[in-house]
This record gives sequence, structure tokens and C-alpha cells, in this order.
Amino acid sequence: MFDDLQKRLGSAFGRFRARGVLTEANINEGLREVRTALLEADVNFNVVQTFMARVKEKAVGEQLIKAVRPEQQIVKVVHDELVQLMGPVDPNIRFEKTGPTVIMLCGLQGSGKTTTCGKLARFLTTQGKKPLLVAADLQRPAAIEQLKVIGEQLEVPVFSKGDSDPVRVCTEALVEANRQGRDTIILDTAGRLHIDDELMNELKLIEKKVKPHQVYFVCDALTGQDAVASAKAFNDALELDGVILTKLDGDARGGAALSVKEVTGVPIKFVGKGEKLANLEVFDPERLVGQMLGMGDIVGLVEAAQSAVDAEEVQRQQEKLAKGKFDLNDFLAQISQMKKMGSVKDLMGKIPGMSQMAGNLEGVDADGEVQRIQGIIHSMTPAERADPHKIDISRRRRIAAGAGVDPSDVSNLVKQFDGMAAMVKQLSQMSMLEKIRALTGMGRAGAFNPGAQLRAAKGNTGKRLSPKEREKQRKQREKEERKKRRDEREGRPPGP
Repeated sequence: MFDDLQKRLGSAFGRFRARGVLTEANINEGLREVRTALLEADVNFNVVQTFMARVKEKAVGEQLIKAVRPEQQIVKVVHDELVQLMGPVDPNIRFEKTGPTVIMLCGLQGSGKTTTCGKLARFLTTQGKKPLLVAADLQRPAAIEQLKVIGEQLEVPVFSKGDSDPVRVCTEALVEANRQGRDTIILDTAGRLHIDDELMNELKLIEKKVKPHQVYFVCDALTGQDAVASAKAFNDALELDGVILTKLDGDARGGAALSVKEVTGVPIKFVGKGEKLANLEVFDPERLVGQMLGMGDIVGLVEAAQSAVDAEEVQRQQEKLAKGKFDLNDFLAQISQMKKMGSVKDLMGKIPGMSQMAGNLEGVDADGEVQRIQGIIHSMTPAERADPHKIDISRRRRIAAGAGVDPSDVSNLVKQFDGMAAMVKQLSQMSMLEKIRALTGMGRAGAFNPGAQLRAAKGNTGKRLSPKEREKQRKQREKEERKKRRDEREGRPPGP
């Protein structure tokens, strides 16, 4: 997320770092880089102009603190102004004291509006609300069925009618919500590929007849300034109460996120980061700017851990470790817990100072490596997981065939089990930062290190070894193992 913008801003701040002492001249030079970075991120031109004027005023007038490096002070100025650009934020939804609260979602076709209806319904359910989803998008084929599928997943009722009049669908949904005792109604209205009079007239008519209490524009962050222009047009027609930015996890530039509030005056309420119904977050500009500047998102990391980690399972594992017991079943459970928190790259992006290190994973499928290890363990019998040392050559070949890996990969896992057990005991006392470093091969050399193993398999050239070369290495390792066992049996000291 925001990879392009982060790299450009990092380069701009690097100019300040190289200067050592700030002057008005080199401040102007560095800020030109910041301005270019924002424009290339597809931030609205007028927004960039206003923003840079504020930053320059603050930066030139900033009283330098000797204990803080110059570029750090500039970063703080930019950080504070970016937060101000997207704020202030009011994530609260004003619910009616009597009767259901009506929330209307509108937006262009393809912005993720129907999925966002489901995400919002799930979010409200966790807040103790009882939402009713209303299928008022009668333009897009299968929109009604999609909303019904989402409703079934959430166990939230969906109101729909075989009707060609979306206004009547919405008005009758009010009656149905009162009958079912639902306190919130979410209207999934129709969209178009572009703004036209027919779309706006339909939405205005729904607004006039139903009188929704909140109108949110669902905005595809990937479309940059086009999304901002659409938000402005919808706001002029409907007087929006908020914006929901979708697909933010795939946004490398950040133009929409940085522009929409300044251009429309409408606050960003929520952001969607992923396709799952749980991937809707209350908008927090401090956290978003932190990720833009490579400063991480500790709050997001903690929230991800809280939602993914099974406290009872953690307690069970800690009790086993305290008794000195640990097997591959336990290790598999720990991997599963971490995977629930997201991909390795996503987790790294949330840790301060780690986002820049994500570049080290270019060409390295860290998540694939973890999945490969899971496959190996899943191919073992319960008895083999409990005691990997009993895995002989024939078992190793069977496991490798089941996991689709080379027998040498299974051999490496078995040989490293003791060291891995020691490492996992350390993992139980590590911070999340240290855990990710250990599993991706960017920390100290652990006994079990998928990332390091992958890089070793690639060789110094950065390319994977050919099957023939890998087979040659495997035979060499097995030859060395046989010789070592023979020497041990005959009491000979190890030698070449």
C-alpha cells in the first residue's frame, strides 16, 4: 500500500538528510521533490499547491532542535500537514433514537459498493446493531444475488423484490425493517460506469422519498483523481455525509486518499483493505500517513493480532512449552495463527522501520515458503509430527511426494527440528517484529528459516537452481549423511 508514494517521499527526505544543515535554499530543493512525489501519486493539483504552501511556511519557520536531525523535523512537518489534509475525522454514525437508521450507499459501478454494504453490515453487527440489507441495485445483473450471498455469510437478512422500481423497493424496506425489529437499513443503490442524469435522478428520488439519515459515497481508491471528481459530483447532487474508500490495500499512489477530503469537504468515514467482509476499518489519518511515510502502523498490527490470535490456543502452547514439550503440531498451530493476521508483506508494512525492508523480499515468495512448510507437515502422520526423528528415507520420500517438494526439503526440516523447537520457545517470548524477522530470514540466522533456505536454494546469482543441480546437491547431502552415520557406528572421528 502506497509503495510508490513511500519511495518518492523517502527519496525527498533523503535530500534533507544529505544536507546536514537546513537552509531556505535546500528546504526549497527538497520540497520540490515532495511536490513531485505528490503529483506523481495523482494527488489533485490544487491540493498539492495548497499543501506545499503550508508545509513550506512551517518548514522555513521551524525552530531547529539540535538533538533532532533536520530531515526528521521536515518529516514531522509533512506528517502533521498530511494528517490535517485528510482530517478532522468523525467515524461515528449518528443513529436515530426511534425507528431504524437509514444509510444509503451510492457510487459508480465497479467501486465495490455491494461488497462494502456487506462489510458495513458486519461492522455494525459487531457494534451490537441489527442491520437489514436492501437490494436496490436493479441495474447490474446478479447484484441482488450477490447481496443475498453476502447476507447469508453474515446471517443478516436481505430485502429484495422482483420489481423494476428501486424507489418502491427502498420504501417497502422501511416497513419490513420495522416488522423485523431491525434498527439499521443499508441501501445498496445502482451505479453506472460513468455519471449521467438517469443515475442522479434515480438517487435523488430515493433520497427524497426515503430520506436516508446518512449518505455515503463508495470510492475506488485505485482510480485516483477520477474518484475525487466523482465524489465531488455526487456531493453536489446528494450532499454526502461521508466517503468510504475501497481497494486501499492495492493503492500504490494514494492520490484519492489525499485529495478527496480537501476537494469535497466530505470526511472519509471508512476504508476497505481487502476483499474479505472483515476488511473494513474506521478511517484514521494518523495511521494512514504513518504508512505513507514508512513509519508503520502499530495500532493496526495490534488490532490484527487481537482479532486473529486464539487466546486459549496461546495459553495451551505456553503451558506445553513450560513443560519442555513441543512438536510439529504446535509449530503448525503457531504458523496458522500468524497467517490469520495477513501476509508477511502486510505485517511488515505495519511495523516501524520494516516497510523499507520489504524490498528485500522482491523475488522471494515468503508466504509461499511458509505455505510450503505447512504442506510438508500436513503430509506427515500424527506419529511423525509428534516425533520427526523417526522419519527415515522411505518416509521422507512419501512425505515429499505428498507435499510436492524435494525429499531434501523434508530432510532439512527433520534435521533442524531441535533447533526449530528452541527457536519457537524463543518466539513465544518475542515481539511481533522479531517473529516476522525470524520467519522471513531477515533477522538473525534461525535454526528454521524458510526465507534463508529459499535464498540459499537460489544461489549467489539470485536464481533458483535447476532440478538437475538440486538433485546433485541432494545426493551429495545424502552421501555425507551416510558417511557420517558409518563413522559414528565404527567410532571414527569425523573427517572429510
